[in-house]
Amino acid sequence: MSNNIVIAIDGYSSCGKSTIAKALAKKLHFIYIDSGAMYRAVTLYFLRNNIDLKAPEQITAALKNIHLNFHSRDYETHIMLNDEEVSEEIRLMPVSENVSTVSAIHAVRVEMVKQQQRMGKSKNIVMDGRDIGTVVFPDAQLKLFMTADPLVRAERRFKELTAKNPELTLEDVFDNLAHRDYQDTTRAESPLTRAHDAIILDNTNLTPDEQLAFVVERVTPFLKKQAES
Repeated sequence: MSNNIVIAIDGYSSCGKSTIAKALAKKLHFIYIDSGAMYRAVTLYFLRNNIDLKAPEQITAALKNIHLNFHSRDYETHIMLNDEEVSEEIRLMPVSENVSTVSAIHAVRVEMVKQQQRMGKSKNIVMDGRDIGTVVFPDAQLKLFMTADPLVRAERRFKELTAKNPELTLEDVFDNLAHRDYQDTTRAESPLTRAHDAIILDNTNLTPDEQLAFVVERVTPFLKKQAES
């Protein structure tokens, strides 16, 4: 690995991985790469084009037509799907209900990992997802594994979604998260697991500022080493 610092953040859905990753990138002047948004964008494309998830030839053909890019404004990452801004649409329930299934498809993961690794070759980056520390960047200098109480996670997600989905219930969100957890941890292709050298960050009772301080303390030695080299 080059002298660039890679911070890999893995963990369960709605644990605030992207929130801490964005805050960390802003504080350290790193580039934030939202790997989850990439899989959500692929899912959105598949849904729009009625791709049969059990038809490998359709998936392979579709992936050739998917071009993803990130635009960063004030450390907010905006994802473009074939030059269309889809940052909000990929967070809606139809995508949430299908993203774990799409993420488990081998061809999809191979393509996304290629793009992610290319992004991390020349810059200091923060990336969050399900397999960043285990598959994408196994040599990352700092690996975090985030978790939180399932009900707390559901309540956080419910607050995010209820404004645009007023008919949604907390029970719906809780069930969706439980289903995604099961899919993420039991799938054959890159299941969600904690890297052996990842630091656990349980943020059930931590404020965003406390989480940021926790991570900054652990990345500081790598920053000093980079400055000295």
